[in-house]
Formats: sequence, C-alpha cells, structure tokens
Amino acid sequence: MFDRLSSLVIALTLVAVAAIFAALAGGDALTITLLAAAGAAAAAIVHAAVPGPPPDFDGGTGTPEPEAPPPSLLRHPDFARWADQEREPLIGTADNVVTIANDAAVRLLGRHIVGADIRTAIRHPAATEGLAAADGASPPPPIDLVDFPRSGQRWTLRIAELSGGDRIIFLSDRSAIDAADRMRSDFVANASHELRTPLAAILGYVETLHDLTGETDVPTRRRFLSIIEREARRMQQLVIDLLSISRVEADRFRRPTTPVDLAAIVRTTIAQLQDSEEARPKDIVALPGGNAAVPVLGDEAQLAQLVHNIISNALKYGRAGTPVTVELIPEDADRVRLSVSDEGDGIASDHLPRLTERFYRVDEARSRSVGGTGLGLAIVKHIAERHRGQLDIASEPGKGTRVSVVFPLAA
Repeated sequence: MFDRLSSLVIALTLVAVAAIFAALAGGDALTITLLAAAGAAAAAIVHAAVPGPPPDFDGGTGTPEPEAPPPSLLRHPDFARWADQEREPLIGTADNVVTIANDAAVRLLGRHIVGADIRTAIRHPAATEGLAAADGASPPPPIDLVDFPRSGQRWTLRIAELSGGDRIIFLSDRSAIDAADRMRSDFVANASHELRTPLAAILGYVETLHDLTGETDVPTRRRFLSIIEREARRMQQLVIDLLSISRVEADRFRRPTTPVDLAAIVRTTIAQLQDSEEARPKDIVALPGGNAAVPVLGDEAQLAQLVHNIISNALKYGRAGTPVTVELIPEDADRVRLSVSDEGDGIASDHLPRLTERFYRVDEARSRSVGGTGLGLAIVKHIAERHRGQLDIASEPGKGTRVSVVFPLAA
C-alpha cells in the first residue's frame, strides 16, 4: 500500500512515459493529448484508491482522545482466586466500600462485610483512624489492633494503595507471637527469681557464719551449713532442669529413630529411685506386666528422665505410707500406656491445664519445701511430644492424681 505522495509520483511517471512513447511512435498532437489524459486519469484513480489517514474522533479539532482508565485489579477473576488461597484475611475496597473478601476475612468478620464500608466492617478505633489518614501518596505504616476481635488478641492491619481509589487491606494475627514473647519474658523472670531465692539464702547464712565465733556455735554452724547445702542443691537441680528443657526443645522437631525397651527403662528407673535418698522409696509399687520387651522409638536418656520425673512427683506430693503405683500396660495393638498414680491430696480441676507450664505450682510453699523446681512436668510434656506421646493428667481432690503417657509402639 502506497501513501499519497508515492501514488502521485507514480502517476506522473506514467504520464511522462506515455508521452514519450507517443512521440516516438510519430503520433500527432491529438494522440499525445489522449495518452496524457489517460495517464492523468490513471493517476487520479491510483490516488483515490489509497486510503487517507483515519479521521479524528474529536471531529477534527486535533485534541487527543483521553485514555481509558486501567482495569481494576480487584475485579480480575484471577485476583479473587488468589485471595481465597491466602490463609490470612485479605479485603479489597473501592472508595472505602468492600468489594471482595477472601474466606479468611469472612470467617473473621462475617460475610456481611462485602458491600459495607470498611470503617464499619473493621470496628476498631485504630483501624478507623488509620484508614481515614491514608492519603495514597505514601505507603501507610502498619496499624496495631489491640484487643481485636476479642480481648487479649492483637492483629496488625496493612494497607496497599492501588490506582482509582482501590485498596487491598491485609490483616495478620499477632496473638501467638505476643503470647510467645510473654512466655519468654515470664520464663526469664521466673528463672531469675528461682535462682535468686536460694542464692540470697546462701549468702545470708554465709555472712552469719562469718560472724559466729567460739565452740558454742558448732551446732548452729552445722545447721546453717546444712541449709546452705540444701539451697545449693536446689540451685543445682534448677540449672539441670533448665538445661534439660533447653535440650529437649532444641530436639523437638527431630523424631527419635532408635528402638529402645521402655519396660527396661521403667524397671531401671524404679530401681534407681529405690536405692537413692528419695523420700518414700518403699512406697513404689510396680504392677507386674511380665518381662516382655516394650519396643518404642525413642531417646533412652530422655525417656528415663520422663519416667523419673513422673514417679518423683508422685513421691513428693502423695501422702506418706500410701502406694505410688507404676503400670506399663498395652493401650491397644499399636500403643502402650505408662501410668503413675498416687494417693495424695489431689489437684483442683482449674489447675490441671496449667500444670505443664514452666514454674507453675499449685502450692508454691509446699513445692519449695519438697524441693520442686516447677519444671518437672514441663520437661515431661516436651519429651512426650518429641516421642509422639499423649500426656494425660487426671486428679480428684482428696483422692490422688494419675499421670499417664501413651506411646506408639515401634513397628
């Protein structure tokens, strides 16, 4: 396809060629004139056949047509498909009206939020203020939603500004992170307190011993030294338990793969407790379960610590002269239950969910008097979880407590 100028040049060339051929042919002036007229007509036809430039849509004024606005991302079908795959709540708004909410947002805020004003959909003063302050010129900072949607929870709200007044709002749950931070803070505070208490007692008695003189103070010295020894051993046990729980937590994602005999571990631990200086060693009653091996996949040292902690707790908190019963019995074809029962004062039901928390004590004074660190059951819980065991604590006030762990048998 030629443009107008090219077509005109071609037509004039044709006219010139026609005139030259007519002259060479010896034609008269009339012939030359007819040939020239034919060439001009051909040029006109060629020129007319070439399309001209497209007409202006503005009526020829020369003003460019305004560009159409870009399509909205929120209305693209792939956006809705992606949004529903997100685990955290995601909301799309156009001029502050909710146009899309993924499944997580609907579960959190309700299906009625679609079509509602975002400032009423998220009923929180900080969200209302932050959404009103966002101007689209710069990325707004994250907004903390404290006690949202229920007391004790915390979420963060982030705003992504799009063109045309559209927004994408992301909600992230930070409640678990806050709980973990509080747990770490409580752990450090409790550990410091547990170490500081015996340390203060040791330092106080040492200072008193320095001031004692004469032979008349020998009985007092001995009493003070026994207290110092007891508090030092308490600190030593606390450090051992802290190291133990740290090691167990470090290994919690590594499943044991070594087959061990749980029955042999239980028998060895009972024998060690009966030969030790633990109080009431003769009260341990191991119900006969045969000499057959009970194979489980486990860490032998950790399982021995689990059995030791459960039986020691029963000895400490059960009434003197009453049996501490240890059982290892099949739960079903694939599992075995280790159960330790005492006949102590029992534990109220509201304390049971917190017994495996670090440093949690039902009776703090009694726990300190029997040498408890508040970490025994926390260690048991972590060891049981690493070995895919199910820990269960049942108690009835005035009758006693039973702690049991169900382990899967090795294939």
